[in-house]
Amino acid sequence: MLVAIAATVLTLAGCSGGQAAAITPTVTADGVQRVELRYAGGAVQGGVRRFAIPAGSTVELVVASDVADEVHLHGYDRAGFVTAGATTTLRFVAGVKGVFEVELEQRGAELAQLEVS
Repeated sequence: MLVAIAATVLTLAGCSGGQAAAITPTVTADGVQRVELRYAGGAVQGGVRRFAIPAGSTVELVVASDVADEVHLHGYDRAGFVTAGATTTLRFVAGVKGVFEVELEQRGAELAQLEVS
């Protein structure tokens, strides 16, 4: 019975294309889409996730890290430096549609994806 359940779960996981549905970020009282990420111990806490961002909205991308690195939002070519044990915030208007990677640039560590639509 357990083998059958495990096989079903693996089959369904294989059909999903490997990408979970985008999640909605926190929305502040003034309508800003706030995405908070934390990088610690060599990984993104909670895993790398995709966030659904409405086109035209203002976004605050807040990254906390236990290492110093450049936080880079591809496609928008926005960047900010985070020092170890601190946070950096990138604030921008999501005017370009698509899926955009957020990463720690020097490490090549993907932090999240922003899906603007």
